[in-house]
Amino acid sequence: MIITYKAWLQCGIAASLLLAQQAEAQTQPPSQPMTQTPADTATPDAAQEGLGDIVVTASKRADAQNVQDVPFAVTAFGTAQLEEQHVRSIQGISFSVPNASLESVGTTPGYANFSIRGLGINSSIPSIDPTVGVFVDGIYLGVSAGVLFDTFDLAGVEVLRGPQGLLFGRNVTGGAVVLRTTTPSDTLRIDAKLGLSTGLEKRAAASITGPIVKGKLDAKLAVYYNNDNGWFRNDFDGKKIGKNETLIIRPALRFTPSDDFELILRYEHGRIRGDGPVASNHGLYPRDSFGVSINYPGFITSDWDQAIAETNIDVGFGNGKITNIMGYRALDNDSGADVDASPLTLLHSRNHTKQEQFSDELRYAGSFGKIDVTTGLYYFWQDINYAEERILSNGALIVSGGGRQEQNTYGVFGSVDWHLTDTLTLNVGARYSAEHKAVQIASIRANGCDLDTVNCAFDFRSKQDWHGFTPRLGVQYKPTDATQVYASYSKGFRSGGYNFRNLNPNVDPGPFDQEGQDAYEVGIKQEFGRFARVNIAGFYSTIDNVQREIQTPAPPFGIFQIITNAANVRIQGVEGELLVRPFKGLTISGQFGYTDGKYQKIFADLNNDRVIDAKDFALKLPRLSPWSYGGSIAYAHTVAADTSLEGRVGANYRDASFYNDQNTGLLRAATMVDANLALSHGPYKLSVYGTNLLNEATFGTDSPLPFFAGSTFSPLNKGRVYGVELQFKF
Repeated sequence: MIITYKAWLQCGIAASLLLAQQAEAQTQPPSQPMTQTPADTATPDAAQEGLGDIVVTASKRADAQNVQDVPFAVTAFGTAQLEEQHVRSIQGISFSVPNASLESVGTTPGYANFSIRGLGINSSIPSIDPTVGVFVDGIYLGVSAGVLFDTFDLAGVEVLRGPQGLLFGRNVTGGAVVLRTTTPSDTLRIDAKLGLSTGLEKRAAASITGPIVKGKLDAKLAVYYNNDNGWFRNDFDGKKIGKNETLIIRPALRFTPSDDFELILRYEHGRIRGDGPVASNHGLYPRDSFGVSINYPGFITSDWDQAIAETNIDVGFGNGKITNIMGYRALDNDSGADVDASPLTLLHSRNHTKQEQFSDELRYAGSFGKIDVTTGLYYFWQDINYAEERILSNGALIVSGGGRQEQNTYGVFGSVDWHLTDTLTLNVGARYSAEHKAVQIASIRANGCDLDTVNCAFDFRSKQDWHGFTPRLGVQYKPTDATQVYASYSKGFRSGGYNFRNLNPNVDPGPFDQEGQDAYEVGIKQEFGRFARVNIAGFYSTIDNVQREIQTPAPPFGIFQIITNAANVRIQGVEGELLVRPFKGLTISGQFGYTDGKYQKIFADLNNDRVIDAKDFALKLPRLSPWSYGGSIAYAHTVAADTSLEGRVGANYRDASFYNDQNTGLLRAATMVDANLALSHGPYKLSVYGTNLLNEATFGTDSPLPFFAGSTFSPLNKGRVYGVELQFKF
């Protein structure tokens, strides 16, 4: 029997009210008062003297943990690091994370196409589950649209590498990107920014937080506005292209009626209006240029609303904490693109996605002597309604299609850290997930869908269940507080699914089967006093029944996209991060990653030559860059009692990788260089900065097209950008 999200919502509300009543009735004092989310780094003054702690929430323990104490590879960024690098979206930290590519797929602006340790997807089809999950304030985002939003008001970003099937579940086989917005404070704080950068791009952001009822009720209001006139110029008409206007509003409340009860209510409304993807065509322009000549600028109209209720209750049982995170999100994403990326109307497209989701996670975390326990229940419901249209051959042929999918996911998980001795800890855990998907699909054809109403003439219906058991076994050895050695085995699960973009009449749109993963990781985390920190991890994974989107150029439609279980693969590699503060004010950081992938068995004809042979086995895995490395140097100097000067220069490199399974599309190697200089005086800070100073042309998609020799759809990222920003923080 399928439980609807409305029934689960009623149960979640009732459970929260019951827990609140129990917390209010509790007479014994709590072991420790409820505290807000800790800062991501030490205070700036303390950080000048030595390395500050970086805390993460990814282990879902009762309290956040120092990143050096968790037994897995994670890269964390706090507010200060994001501001220092002038990161405007999650994509902006992509080159700073080893063995990771956090890019946009490009077909639809803001549509994520993340890959970690060689596992990612090449698709803007919303029915395809991403391998890298994105979590905002504890809720999983069900589709990749609207993920690459601006990073204003973020308290921290955590990039977890490797399968996270135990605590995060929901098809997260490549890794997880965990975003945390700021929590309302019990002291008055104001943070306002004004910025200008190349484009011209204008930004304004403000956040105010403080108590409404001292000690009981805190509030926050954060507002962000961005108006980008466009960085690129269209050779077709000489006009600027890439215009974008974004508005995000985030109010929040924090209610603490007692020391052991906390309720945080968050709401977000966002909207984006602007041009479609700015695509170059490598049949017309070289790969290292920003040349664009398109006769249709496209468009993006995206609106979303989300609400999250987080309840935390300190309980005497195991000196623990009960947490319930309930979230709802609704997205309406409509976009158009010049997919032929030329002055001709060979393929123009429109995609319209309406998505609604609800999730609830109830968990307990506590300690019983030498044993720490984290356990919980999870539910996720999602409804996706999608339609797309293709205008072909100068409008002589118009086809459309799409699909609707309703899914329910259930999970139960438990994790135990058993401290066998003062230095040795055994990590044991497991998760069971069950997922049900029911679809209706309209094959792409004449009059397949109405794009305005997202109503389709369905010609395929199906439903399917998938189940996954994902255990994790690990060991931690800490001979000193400064040293940790760990090893782990974990299993990953990614459910099967269906293809909404069904254009080939000879292939059913699904279902394709689930994907399974066995992953091993060993690592060492070492601190040298408070002036140096080194983390190194090695990994080995095998993935069975890998889900692949096989793309075949097919005139006049552009591309056939078939999704199938294509192969078994092996991926292995090593990565490391370094942070050094040799003396007061100077910080040196570095990172490197190496990944190697190989096909072990192949079930599908990857190169479309109608035979599976040595040529298929010789292909490289898509979106797998063998090498990535880089670093930065930052220096801060106090000029006077309330005046300081800060400077930073960073350079990060990533190897080229093949875009698709056939290895006919190539994502070029690039080195990203950025620099920042800031003068602070009291509550004011003036910054001048530059990003992508080498003016590297990069693109998240390089899809071959059949229209003329060398034709591709390659949506561009911005090149060199200069900017200035004024900040007031009180």
